[in-house]
Amino acid sequence: MNDTSTGNAWLSAGECSLDAFRALTERTTRQSSVPLASDIRSRIPVYSGADIAEHWEDQQFAGSLLTEWNSVLDSGAGVIVIEAAYQDTAVIEETTEILLRIIEMEQAEATGGADHFAAPGANSRLWNAHEKLARANTELFARYYANPALHLACWAWLGPNYQITAQVNVVHPGGSAQVCHRDYHLGFQSIDQLTSYPKNVHRLSPHLTLQGAIVHTDMSVESGPTQVLPYSQRYQEGYVATQLPEFRDYFAEHFVQLPLKSGDMMFFNPALFHAAGENQTGRDRFANLLQVGSAFGRTTEVVDRTRLSKLVYPVLLKAKTTGGFSDGEIDNIIAATAEGYAFPCNLDLTPPVDGLAPPSQQDLMRRMLQEGASPQEFNREIQAWQDNRRS
Repeated sequence: MNDTSTGNAWLSAGECSLDAFRALTERTTRQSSVPLASDIRSRIPVYSGADIAEHWEDQQFAGSLLTEWNSVLDSGAGVIVIEAAYQDTAVIEETTEILLRIIEMEQAEATGGADHFAAPGANSRLWNAHEKLARANTELFARYYANPALHLACWAWLGPNYQITAQVNVVHPGGSAQVCHRDYHLGFQSIDQLTSYPKNVHRLSPHLTLQGAIVHTDMSVESGPTQVLPYSQRYQEGYVATQLPEFRDYFAEHFVQLPLKSGDMMFFNPALFHAAGENQTGRDRFANLLQVGSAFGRTTEVVDRTRLSKLVYPVLLKAKTTGGFSDGEIDNIIAATAEGYAFPCNLDLTPPVDGLAPPSQQDLMRRMLQEGASPQEFNREIQAWQDNRRS
């Protein structure tokens, strides 16, 4: 189904209009639309962590805040900042120390992961910092995630039963800026992949994830805090547009950055055009990046697709030599059999070295069929694929 991108239900790069994009993004954030914000800076509403800590258990306050944040993330600026979200920064300092120790250990063992949108060596990544922190110091993990501002931000966009993942990003002095992008899910796809998904999926994807950052070191603008383009999440064609030169140029000319302090938080719609900035200082920039998932990103039943793939592969291999199925029919069978999405995965064991995501089971099955690999070889490879998805 690679020819579907030409229909009205599918997007194409030719539909992207910079004029339409500018009409959506060149607007002002007014205090009347964010009455609970303590300030508006560069069109970004800023909220007081002290106020939230004092009033978050008041149902009327919390309800009003959830409504306001949902509106900002959906149709407003697309991004919020919470100043001093951690009133006691001791928990930040203790967590920083432990996470840096884990990074040093992994680098010594050469297990550190590659990045999605930055050049190798520009930063240090710690994948699955969420679980690694809990294993290193469970009491500290509990103190860190007890934060009410964090909870309310996740609830505002995703509702209850959300799932948190965290990936530390330490950008070293001289670390260059990332390219402009959107984030998980569709933000990790190529243009060819993006145009194979209908428009309704482009509308859906931002509602499945919330992006966040907990600031662990003071960040001047020179240190390169996240570059964002307010209101850019409103542009439906944006997943494709982020990969087009004219949109990247526009972003480079119009993005904004806010200086941040240790203990601050930033949350944004994953469809917001954004990029980590260049670190022009002599100090590391440390943030714990959160990708919070909707409770509904699951299938109804558990299917052992590794076992299913092992059963089906010999049938497909035979069909490749006997002509029992056409190439199109083989693709259909693979789609019904193997896991087509690379995530969730263990990014320490399967880093995105050659792209934004490691290969899926379907990618593996297609490659090995093309190579004529034996069922025994396929079984070993797909079992290794499965084993590399443990935490």
